[in-house]
Amino acid sequence: MSFLFNKYKSEEQLEKKVRTLQDLLIRAHMIVEEAEVRYITNSKMLLQLKKLVEVMYQGYLVLDTQQPTLDNLESVLSNMKEFVFLLQGCELMFRSPYDSYLYIDNFMFGRHVEKQQIINILLQDNPPPFTPTVLPVIGGVRVGKKTLVAHVCSNEKIRSQFSSVLHLTGENIWTMEHDAAPVIPAPAGKSLLVVHFASDVEDEVWLKFYSSAAKQMGRGSKIVIVSKIRMLSRLGTVQPIYLNSLSHQEYSYLFKVLAFGSTNPEEHPRLASVAQDLAEALRGSLVTANLCAHLLRKNQHVGAWLCILQKYSNVVENNMSIFGVHPKNLMDKEHPIYITSLAPLSSSRILRLMPPHREIDASKGRLPKVMFGDLIVGSAVLPKEEFQVVVWESRIPPYKRFVHLATYCDDEPVVSSQHHTASPSRKRRRLDK
Repeated sequence: MSFLFNKYKSEEQLEKKVRTLQDLLIRAHMIVEEAEVRYITNSKMLLQLKKLVEVMYQGYLVLDTQQPTLDNLESVLSNMKEFVFLLQGCELMFRSPYDSYLYIDNFMFGRHVEKQQIINILLQDNPPPFTPTVLPVIGGVRVGKKTLVAHVCSNEKIRSQFSSVLHLTGENIWTMEHDAAPVIPAPAGKSLLVVHFASDVEDEVWLKFYSSAAKQMGRGSKIVIVSKIRMLSRLGTVQPIYLNSLSHQEYSYLFKVLAFGSTNPEEHPRLASVAQDLAEALRGSLVTANLCAHLLRKNQHVGAWLCILQKYSNVVENNMSIFGVHPKNLMDKEHPIYITSLAPLSSSRILRLMPPHREIDASKGRLPKVMFGDLIVGSAVLPKEEFQVVVWESRIPPYKRFVHLATYCDDEPVVSSQHHTASPSRKRRRLDK
């Protein structure tokens, strides 16, 4: 009787904690969503908002795993009264259609603080000698740098502040540097110039370009540098904005929102469990999250979800056994990954997905195309030779298209000595799985 009483009391306390956590999360999310539609110029308020966002997504993950710990969320919310009061005095911003959670995968998720920081810098006056402010936005591979900057550039207040928004690449600057008199294609008036760098640039080349830009761009103009190369932060005239990958808590929440759409996850606990496992396997990849979630939304049946989870888990296991590295990390380092387990069972050849390139040359561009989603669900008929794989096409600016080259090889992969490897027999077994 004592054992049963303690068990009932423990379950009752757990249910009470879950209800308390749910209430706190509703309050936290209300504050975050209100903050999203206001211009926050106070740096301390942005730090407080960042902390609230972090503990909010921690709370959502805790709620999914049924291990409630409320102290952090309760502590943060108890100190938000002043923040909410000050928030009411912040100017409202126009809300674009893809800002809305109603559009599922047509909105930019998160980055509340970073977005506000960039907007604040772009709206500030340039300090003497009034040359263009240079803001570096630096982040890892496919963490959403271009999406964030495109989102800021579409902001109503930014559009009204600058007469034009121009985009250049590092290659454009290199070409201008070799011209006798480099010309910045900027019309008169205050303009915003976004420069995307895929590689580093020599200081002399940049100084020549910046000097020319300062003479031709109107007073109050700004330059934003977007790159994965951390060293380029040296070119900034203000503190750079660094973008890291989404935290595990944020990523898990995002994936569940994308996968379920308008369906309530609480009504489908088995699907919610599969979604949690798949989010773990994806390891923070935003491109793969959008792809897999799109497939899950189209067929909300537990068998279909388990099949996708199993297929992707096989890909992870194969690459881990060969290289000792997760496929996402391999792609981030521009290394091929092996996707043989996604090929039809009748195929005896080893299939690998090459790293993405900014441009596929003309000869490769004529190769047949296969949608990666069709490959995952098993509805694709694979060409006999190399082909293009369309992994994902973004539905929000800058509408990037992720295309890879898929190639066949008949031999086992050559593994360099620095990689952890499994025994040859195990490697073959994984690839043939």
